[in-house]
Amino acid sequence: MADTKSLAQRRSDGVWRARPRRWPFPLWLALFYPAWALTLWLGGWAHDALAQWPVAAAMVFGSYVAGATPMGGGTVAFPILVLLMDQPPSVGRAFAFAAQSTGMTSAVIFIVASGRPLALRLLRWTMLGSVIGVPIGLAALTPIVPALWVKLIFACLWASFGVLMFARLSEFARFEGVTPVSARFDRSLGLGVGLLGGAGVVAVTGVGIEMLVFTALLLIRRADLKIAIPTAVAGAAFASLVGLVASSALHASDPARHPLSPGVLHAWLAAAPIIVLGAPLGSFMMSVIPRTWTLLFVAALCILQFVWMGADSGLSPGGWAAAVGGVAAANVAFVGLRRAGLRFSAGESSAGAAR
Repeated sequence: MADTKSLAQRRSDGVWRARPRRWPFPLWLALFYPAWALTLWLGGWAHDALAQWPVAAAMVFGSYVAGATPMGGGTVAFPILVLLMDQPPSVGRAFAFAAQSTGMTSAVIFIVASGRPLALRLLRWTMLGSVIGVPIGLAALTPIVPALWVKLIFACLWASFGVLMFARLSEFARFEGVTPVSARFDRSLGLGVGLLGGAGVVAVTGVGIEMLVFTALLLIRRADLKIAIPTAVAGAAFASLVGLVASSALHASDPARHPLSPGVLHAWLAAAPIIVLGAPLGSFMMSVIPRTWTLLFVAALCILQFVWMGADSGLSPGGWAAAVGGVAAANVAFVGLRRAGLRFSAGESSAGAAR
């Protein structure tokens, strides 16, 4: 009995929510729009930004996805820039950092001000891991990863997520609360997601930490979607800010090794006034409409972009086999994580019955 009580004391859900307040989000908008307009005017970039209107149009949907789902706006921006506009993956990555730093930060301000729950303990450790992992990945991996690999990593990652959603979303939608775990467990899980995901995924593609956080919360912690989605959005906002600062610093120190196209700034200036509202709108709509339909729709887009990316890259039969194998391997890993989550949940239920 003493051991059971000790276990109960060591475990908690690690979830936090702020007291709802109305003023933070309007204040954020009141500060952002004048700053954006001043930047546009002082830089003389109005014509350049206007020329990027297709990016702004795409981010109407992309920013909504960023706030409504665990998929960042860069998940929409990357294939549009790389496939439709024939930009190199480095531009897609840099724009993903810039767009998500704005849109998903805006969504986080709205989420916190609305009193939505966050798995804060896990999130804090993920943030710390991102601070270390993303700059390391940008400095060491990004310059040596071929453009084709960047495309395929992005495509396989999100196709894997799409398959997972189609296979398990009805189960995920039934989750309530979150499985309590020890602070040590959250620390290990969060650091692992932030370090490995930051270095190996975010630094290469510009997105991905949101999917990893969301997947960890669903499969291992069996978290309610109302907790998992806002936490994933917050993780992506922070990792994108780290990526934006780190990539800018690396470009300043070595422009040849770490190029940064001026077009990224122009595209951001065009899209910023849209994404700063679109992502919070997506977050709000998830409290109004069934989130499962939105997740299934975006899951279908994830699989579609996989086919599109592979066809556009001219993959050989062997290349297709490797890509499909990568998606299959990721889902085998998801199955293992789900089983681990079931064991954790069963163990907690047994401890609760003993109490």
